[in-house]
Amino acid sequence: MRPTSSSAEQALQILAARLRHLRQAADLSGRDLARLAGWQASKVSRIEHARRRPAAADIRAWCRHCGAPEQAEELVVSLEAIEGMFVEWRHMERTGLRKAQEAVIPRWERTRHFRIYSSKLIPGPLQIGPYIAAVLTALMLRRGLPNDVEEAVQVRLDKQRVIHEGDHRFAVVLEESVLRAPIGGTEVMAAQLGHLLTVSALPSVSLGIIPLDANRSSVWPTEAFFMFDDAEVTVELISGHLTITQPYEIGMYADVFTKLAGLAVYGKAARSIITSAVAALDE
Repeated sequence: MRPTSSSAEQALQILAARLRHLRQAADLSGRDLARLAGWQASKVSRIEHARRRPAAADIRAWCRHCGAPEQAEELVVSLEAIEGMFVEWRHMERTGLRKAQEAVIPRWERTRHFRIYSSKLIPGPLQIGPYIAAVLTALMLRRGLPNDVEEAVQVRLDKQRVIHEGDHRFAVVLEESVLRAPIGGTEVMAAQLGHLLTVSALPSVSLGIIPLDANRSSVWPTEAFFMFDDAEVTVELISGHLTITQPYEIGMYADVFTKLAGLAVYGKAARSIITSAVAALDE
C-alpha cells in the first residue's frame, strides 16, 4: 500500500536513503545487490527512490548482503512505524470495534492537552452511550464487522474518565452543523446536546462552536482531527486511520486549529447555540 500522507512519504524516503547508504558502503552496485538477493535489478532502484516499500524480508536480505546484518532489525522497526502511519479500517477492525477502541487507551492516558476539531460528529470524549451506540452501529453495518457494539460502547465510555481525572485538558471546536445532525434520532440527540451543555462547564473542557454564519474567508471546514499534545495528530478517513507524527505537519494542524478556534464562540454564546439546536429538534 502506498503511503498516504507526507509524513509516511518522508519517513519512507529516509528509510530508502539509509538502505542506499548501506549498499554504497558495501561497494555494491544496484545490479550486484539484486543478483545476490535474487531480485530483478529494477527492484533495488525502486526501493532506493522510495517508489516501492520494501518488505521486512527484503530489508533483512539487503542488510545481510551488504555486510550489515546487525542493522536489519532497527530498519524493520522503522518500516513497521511507516506502515503504522496509515492503517486501513478493515485491518484495524477485523476482530470488531472493541479492540480498536481499546488500542488508543494508552495514547489517551499519556496525553495532557487534547485539541479536537469536528465538522461531522460530536467527538468521542463528549459523547453519551446511546449516541456512541448509534455511531458505532452505523460503522459496524457499513464495514460488515462483527457485532460487538455494546462492548465497544463501554470501552469508549470508560475512556472518558480522563476528562475528570488528573491534569488533562480538552480544547474542542465544533461546527454548528454538528449540533443539527440528529444522530440516533431526536431523543438521543436531545440527550446528547443536554450532555454537551453539562460537560462544557467542566474546568477541564473548553468548548467552542463555530456559528453557521461565521466568516469563512480565512479557514473553511476541514476533516475532523485529534491532536495529542504536540506529539501526534490522528485523522479518520473513509478508508482508514491516519497518524501524523512529523513536527512540521503537526504544526500545520496546530495552526489550523488556532484559526478555527478563533472563529468559534464560547461560554454563554456557545450554550445559546446548543440550546437553539435542542429547540430545533422539537420543531
